Amino acid sequence: MDLGLSFTYVFDDEEWVKKLLMAAVAALFLFIGWIPLLGWLILIARRVIRRDPVPLPDWSDLGALFTLGLKGLVIAIVASLLPVILSLPFAILGALGNDGETIYMIYSVCYGCFSLIYGLALAFVLPASYGVLADTDQLTDALNPSKLIALVRAAPSAYLMAFVGGIGASIVADLGVILCFIGVFFTFAYAAAIMGHLYGQAYIQASELL
Repeated sequence: MDLGLSFTYVFDDEEWVKKLLMAAVAALFLFIGWIPLLGWLILIARRVIRRDPVPLPDWSDLGALFTLGLKGLVIAIVASLLPVILSLPFAILGALGNDGETIYMIYSVCYGCFSLIYGLALAFVLPASYGVLADTDQLTDALNPSKLIALVRAAPSAYLMAFVGGIGASIVADLGVILCFIGVFFTFAYAAAIMGHLYGQAYIQASELL
């Protein structure tokens, strides 16, 4: 894993300004624009995995980016289903009022512990899932728990580096506030490029060790 390269490779592309600006424009359209932006992130991971000399994709095929982004969105939705389902008892316990207060408190503590553990697990598994999708373009493979666990177990340090790099990318994205409204979207696009590269690198390392 080359953490530094994920932050600098963008500037080796002769059209990096144009490509990042297009990504920033996509981010401006909130939910609809974020779908192709997610596809762009996954496509970056694909190019890294395939060792493409130009890992930063252009935006000429918006339909392909949108389709790939939809697959990535499905992965994110599936990953969030368990916490959502487990949060439903809160509504029932809340309706019981004082009668369910003790149970509500116990359940809240248990749910909080679960959320912490599950969130940490997702920080490793979700990048692995996006790496599989980038490599195979198959949702069934990207949602295969045994395959994802095998990848993370093969190279936990690589996915830890991807997690740390993702935190760094989030900090970069937040710096856009300093550059006013438009700057937020530009740095958000740059952060997406960083994360795509990290996911590709982690997948390569894990795959080689399987």
